[in-house]
Amino acid sequence: MTTPKGKYAWTATVGEKGQIVIPKQARDIFDIKPGDILLILGDEERGIAIPNKGAFSELFSAAFSENKGGEEE
Repeated sequence: MTTPKGKYAWTATVGEKGQIVIPKQARDIFDIKPGDILLILGDEERGIAIPNKGAFSELFSAAFSENKGGEEE
């Protein structure tokens, strides 16, 4: 089975402390380094998602915007 360009799937094992190891290929592709903070989103119906690192700052910029409407200036 071939996957569309830019689409990937990996597996990760959850350890006894609830930790997972992000596969090396995924860390390389998404430039994830030790000490990086990742945003983990969860939906009981749809599952867990880890958006790219830029999403973290975009989310907080929108949430804490000076603009009362929550829109970026």
